[in-house]
Amino acid sequence: MRLSYEQLLNHDLPPVVHRYTERDTMLYALSLGLGQDPLDEYDLSFVDSQYGPRVMPAMAVILGYPGFWLKAPEIAADVVRLLHGEQGVEVFHEIPAAGELIGKTRVLEAVDKGDKGLLLYTEKQLTDATTGVLLARTFATHVLRGDGGMSGAPTKARAAHVMPTSAPDHVVSMQTRPEQALLYRLNGDYNPLHSDPAIARAAGYERPILHGLCTFGMVAHAVTRSRVPVGRRVRSLSLRFSGPVYPGETLEVQTWLDGSFRARVVERDALVVDNGLLVAS
Repeated sequence: MRLSYEQLLNHDLPPVVHRYTERDTMLYALSLGLGQDPLDEYDLSFVDSQYGPRVMPAMAVILGYPGFWLKAPEIAADVVRLLHGEQGVEVFHEIPAAGELIGKTRVLEAVDKGDKGLLLYTEKQLTDATTGVLLARTFATHVLRGDGGMSGAPTKARAAHVMPTSAPDHVVSMQTRPEQALLYRLNGDYNPLHSDPAIARAAGYERPILHGLCTFGMVAHAVTRSRVPVGRRVRSLSLRFSGPVYPGETLEVQTWLDGSFRARVVERDALVVDNGLLVAS
């Protein structure tokens, strides 16, 4: 990376004005696999305009997206080796099914892990373009495996949510689709890691993997559906990515009464989401 620690923290990302329609809202839900059961009225409420449609809290991650800014020549991060480490969303007001929002992304911190790379903490605030009301905040951690050794950066990472040691209170299975990454990229994330077999192999994967934010949305939906009763709403949801998901695999989402959750891929018995925490009110 060409930027110094101080330059990275002060790097100004311009605000993004995002106009979207109910069609975009329904496409997002469909790209997460909702609608596979045409008799499931809960899921249909997110993909059918006669129901509103309802807006998934996780949709905040694709609104006001600043683009793949780390690959800009003036930054020159090693994006081929980049990993999405953590993701979360905090919701302050209900996100409308259509409208115009402003997304403002900024760097919160960078933590140097030497040979293991650089941890980059960012947040995005979403405000209503008309009223200026803050609707939601998303926060993420990316692991830049090729950009460790940044002078002046702190070296201690933030602690993750501690998972319960007891057996989960609820388990649900979710089937990803073979073409799901190709559908999800229509939300605006065209990283070839999720569509180009050659790029995926160069990054160390046997084939294109599912977007981390697609996995985030799927797991968030499963957790919200099982743990947020009618009349309550999601305040925040966060998780840590532990491994890749290949399109077509089965996710097993495990939840606890205290809001903790994790997910594994059944076919490989591989943990892919850990340290999850849901807060509802």
